[in-house]
Amino acid sequence: MIGIVLLNLRTNVLICLGLKPYNPIIIFLKIRYFLLIVTCVFQYGIAQDTNAWFYIRANDSVFEPVFNTEKNELVYVGDDRILKEVLDKHKVFTFKKTFRKANKENLKKTFFVISENENLLEDLLNKAQHLFNSGKLISEEDKKIFEPNDYGLTSTIGDNIGLPLYLDYLDYMNVPKAWYYTTGERDIFIGISDGGIDTSNIEFKGKIRNLRKSPYVNGHGISIAANAAAQGDNGGGMVGVCYDCSLLGTTYNSSNTLEQLLELSRAGAKVINCSWGSTIYYQTAQDAINEMYENGTVLVSLQHNASFRTTKGKKLYYPGSYDNVISISSGMHRFDKVTDNIKWDIGSATPYAANIKGYVGRTIGFKDHDTTSTFKIYSQSVRNMNSKVDILGPSVGLMLYGTYVDKNEIEYTQTGPTSGVAPLISGTVGLMFSLYPCLPVDEVEGIIKLTALNIDHIEANKPYVGNYGAGMLQTGDAVEMVYQLYSDKETATIEGQDFSRWDFKLTSLSEGVVMRNQIFREDAKLHLKAKNSIVLSQNTHLKPNTNGRISLKIDPTLQKECDLRLRDPSIEK
Repeated sequence: MIGIVLLNLRTNVLICLGLKPYNPIIIFLKIRYFLLIVTCVFQYGIAQDTNAWFYIRANDSVFEPVFNTEKNELVYVGDDRILKEVLDKHKVFTFKKTFRKANKENLKKTFFVISENENLLEDLLNKAQHLFNSGKLISEEDKKIFEPNDYGLTSTIGDNIGLPLYLDYLDYMNVPKAWYYTTGERDIFIGISDGGIDTSNIEFKGKIRNLRKSPYVNGHGISIAANAAAQGDNGGGMVGVCYDCSLLGTTYNSSNTLEQLLELSRAGAKVINCSWGSTIYYQTAQDAINEMYENGTVLVSLQHNASFRTTKGKKLYYPGSYDNVISISSGMHRFDKVTDNIKWDIGSATPYAANIKGYVGRTIGFKDHDTTSTFKIYSQSVRNMNSKVDILGPSVGLMLYGTYVDKNEIEYTQTGPTSGVAPLISGTVGLMFSLYPCLPVDEVEGIIKLTALNIDHIEANKPYVGNYGAGMLQTGDAVEMVYQLYSDKETATIEGQDFSRWDFKLTSLSEGVVMRNQIFREDAKLHLKAKNSIVLSQNTHLKPNTNGRISLKIDPTLQKECDLRLRDPSIEK
């Protein structure tokens, strides 16, 4: 643990009490006098909504209060006398049913409410117990979200006039938090190397250009493009992660040259999605990727759908295993606990659990078929993973927009294919570049890993440690870190991970960077350059071996290369 950090400014040396002297840690300083006590608390202002937001749960699923709107306020016009007495004493602005923050038993019982103050929640729980049984206030930090008007059944502040879709995987990734800062920019292009995409479809019209014709492949390309950037806030269809970004489409394969990907990069794609690959390595392909990287293009690809039971972490797929590629596989996102989603196999009468948050496999089995006993992940349900994987994303329950276009039916992925995961990461990269177009390409992957949800603590994941990258994708935290690193009024925080490998590069133009509950050890490398301050706080351990390296530099001359582009410029005020 590091308790105090002292900066000797005449000799430009930083003394970290508690750090062993043989660790290869290099810290450069270019300021004159400084004493840093790491237990200090930093406070900074954020523009906030002064109204109270909360969730409240009804006793049954059929309850649906009726309101009229008068002068931007809701007026209850239902028949329940007690409810009317309570609501008439308060200013209510939103009272809507949502699937957000609701488990399987309470999907149709949960309401999102905005009122003038939090007293309404207390009054409803105390005076209308015949209707409501529990509730929870939403913190000021969690109010930092934005939702388009076609966000689906988990929408809260959005109007939800699009398709009735269950997009809870975007909630798990904290995408509405990312949208608070940016919904994408038209000059940021996401390349889609996949099946054909209909440029006249409502979700892509006016924002896509196909560079090469591609086979249709049963709507596969449409589903991939939609996950990355289906147009949001257009009152219909679905919404993609970077919904205001533009798209460049092309075909797939050409595994030895990747010529179509080079074409996308040269045409201006900031990120390219490849939901395909092969097991053959080509040096010519690595050379092409290196050129794209030098162009400032990030490539996202996958490790495919073979089960870990077969591959055992030894099978590599390309381009997902080349250098300078963000390689992905799949994880789960929906249920909080194993006991929240126990199912029974009809044929064998065997119990199992499915789609549990943070687990790397889709299904979980119980010892002796006893749901109260120990359990483990069925390796057959774990998609191919290996040491090349950088990040996981949700894979079960993803909207198949291509199927909707073909059949006019709403369907979701069932078995956890990795194809739909990759565009979630590609869309995240698109948001990061949209917010700060000058973001260095070699910092993108590091930010995604630093902000990933650590899943090492899950006992059932332990047989797969070292094969699932940094954990589960958190889009909202990744985009927020970009904002915090490049806004001069913010403080960026690095926390909650234990890294023994990878090379992290970060630049901070903010008030400072704080590291807490963070470990960089063994082969891990960290190169952090900050304009103002670096704080090593509690439970921060920097102990790489001779293959690792820690370099922390203070450089007051650092300047922004371009401005942040915020969805709402008042966020910085």
